[in-house]
Amino acid sequence: MDRILGKLRTFLYWISVISMTLMLALIFFQVVNRYFFGHTFEWSEELARFLFVWVVFLGSALIMGESGHLAVQILPTKLKDTKAGTALKVIINLCSYAFTLLLLIQGSKMTSVMTFQTAPGLGISMSVVYSIIPVSALLMMLYLFKDTIDIFKEITGRKS
Repeated sequence: MDRILGKLRTFLYWISVISMTLMLALIFFQVVNRYFFGHTFEWSEELARFLFVWVVFLGSALIMGESGHLAVQILPTKLKDTKAGTALKVIINLCSYAFTLLLLIQGSKMTSVMTFQTAPGLGISMSVVYSIIPVSALLMMLYLFKDTIDIFKEITGRKS
């Protein structure tokens, strides 16, 4: 499972890098066009904005896979290798599941509601843009599942 999640993490990393590079190139192109020619293409601004949304959500899943989210570590550090520390890990894991489940449910609802609306510049359905919310929630749950397995191994005394 670690190998599959590692490959997924690598894939998410490169998708994020490519999307960010494309977004920056589009913004640069737009600024140059506006400055020198006094005209911009409306689709470029819209595509850059949509790419930004996708980079944020994919990056969020990527960071969860690396346990890199901002966290207050005072209590977990003090309780490390104790029963209370393990209980705290379980509580944090359950809260993370609740958040990602909420993100999955509400993101799915938002995606289905936005099917009627199209982006004016690109002409694509806005559900394509919003679909990244439930997709990233599923990716986050995969990483949470791995963390749950690690916590279970810790509780049962097996090495991870």
